[in-house]
Formats: sequence, C-alpha cells, structure tokens
Amino acid sequence: MADNLLEIKGLRTYFYTEDGIVRALEGIDIHIEQGETLGLVGESGCGKTVTALSVLRLVPDPPGKIIDGEILFEGVNLLALSESDMRQIRGNDISMIFQDPQSALNPVYTVDNQLREVIELHQGLGKKEARQKAIEMLDLVGIPDPDARVDDFPHQFSGGMKQRVMIAMALSCNPKMLVADEPTTNLDVTVQAQVLDMINNLKRELGTTVLLITHNLGVIAEMSDHVGVMYAGRLVEYGEVDIVFHAPLHPYTIALHEAIPKVTEKKQKLGVIKGVVPNLIYPPSGCRFHPRCDFATEVCEKEQPNGEWIGDHYVECWHKREGTKL
Repeated sequence: MADNLLEIKGLRTYFYTEDGIVRALEGIDIHIEQGETLGLVGESGCGKTVTALSVLRLVPDPPGKIIDGEILFEGVNLLALSESDMRQIRGNDISMIFQDPQSALNPVYTVDNQLREVIELHQGLGKKEARQKAIEMLDLVGIPDPDARVDDFPHQFSGGMKQRVMIAMALSCNPKMLVADEPTTNLDVTVQAQVLDMINNLKRELGTTVLLITHNLGVIAEMSDHVGVMYAGRLVEYGEVDIVFHAPLHPYTIALHEAIPKVTEKKQKLGVIKGVVPNLIYPPSGCRFHPRCDFATEVCEKEQPNGEWIGDHYVECWHKREGTKL
C-alpha cells in the first residue's frame, strides 16, 4: 500500500432531493498505485462519475454531500482540507477530463484564454510565458498549427479536437493524477482510438497516474492495469484487468462480458441483463443486483454480501462464480 497515490476508504456520497435521498455511493474502497491506470466500468447510473467528482470535491452541494469516508491523496485526507487548499490540488496535482468538452469549454473565450488561466493560476507564469506553454501543450496533444489555433474559439474545433484541448488543459500543469471521465464519448471510432492512444503515450512520457471512467469494456481492456466494476453505488468486483476479464467472479461482470459481440462467432445470441439499474432512492434490500441476477437466492434478497479478497481479486457476492472462464 506504500506506493498508492490515491486511497478511497468507505466513501459514501448522497444527494438530498425532493423525492428522497439518492444513495449514490455506499462504502466505496479503491486504491490506485503510482503510475498505473485504474478503470471504473459499469452501466450509467452506477456511480462512476460521482466517485470522480467526490475525489475532486466537486459534488454539487446542495443537493450532494459526502457523508462518510476518507480520500487519501499522497497520504493526505482531501476531505479534511479547506476549500482554498483543495483549489491548489485541483488542476495542479489532480486534473480531470470531463465527459463533454462542448460543455466544459467556455464558448465566448479563446482556447488561449482558457489554457492560460489554468497555467497562470497554478504555475505562476506571466501572460507571455503562459501563452507559450499553452501552444506547447496544443502541439503535444497533436493539434496542427498550434501557434494559430490557440487563438481560435471552441466552436472552430471538431469534437475530437475539443477533447484534445481538454486533455491539453488537464495536462498543462503536469498533474500527478489524471481523471478521465468518458474521454471518448460522442466521438467516432477512429477519433476514439486516437484519443486513447494519446492518453497512453502521454502517460508513458509523463508518468501520470490515470483514473479512467467508461462503460466500454473494450476501452478498459486496452487502457487499464486494474479494473473496478461498479453497480448501483457499490464496488462489486476489483482486480487486475486480465484476471477480471478472463476469470470474473461476480454475476454482473459475467453478464457485462456476455453482452459484448464476439467477432469470431458467425452466429451468436447476445446476452441481455434483464431490468434496469435500480432507483437509488429506494435501492433493493440485500444485494443490489439480486433483482436482475440469474443466481439470486433468498439470502441475496435479505442480506448485503460482505466483500471478500481472493488473493488480489475482490468480489462482493454471496454466489461468486468460482472464476468463471470466459
């Protein structure tokens, strides 16, 4: 554990709404080692993005609130820091690539203005030096003619180029950790591959630790060293990516795998996970996955399973599938 850059212990994040309390995260435990990529995967609404926002303390309050737990970054509990101290960490030590670059970039300011603001704030550079650093970052992420394009507005960039600008902004202060929340959303397949290759290359060159959030198992397989599978606000499986992919223990992880088309098979019937992610205002009793699980029994309906480590492989299930080979 000494090499862990980030440790999340017992994290619980709730949202207080007019309809009731949304229990978005219930006791999340995650650790990320220095220099590795941890992928978080699961259906929409499972708590992946809330986990990232909790790390950066960007959960909107109200209605959101971190109820309990610790978030240790280099041994320091981020939840105990003042807001001014936290601002020094955001963008400087921990940066985030948000899901939608169209929304994250301000349409009325040039790229130069938005990049310089981050660099001047955290690096203490003057306007001229910050502009030069902004140009260098655009060049680093593969934007052609960065000297000219730095003065363009966001609407003058394609979706893929906007995402590259967001990555340039996130990496402009040489952060120790990069949180990438669905970095390839709304991009075509070719651009997705380019963006993922770029993040991998930058990780190797800069030694950045990456928390990658996605619903795409293929992206996880390509990018991650370890993977955490989330369901309805809980971490249900965790381990090395090869182990979780080839010998998953949790029925939800197995079901996700079975829903992936296999190009080697001429005729196939895709697996379907029945039902939908539950309403977290009224989560199911016992195991939250039991209403959709083919292996559920009476104990699953009544009692929440305790997490169990089997070597370096973590699973939270009463009926783990004994390392089902896929």
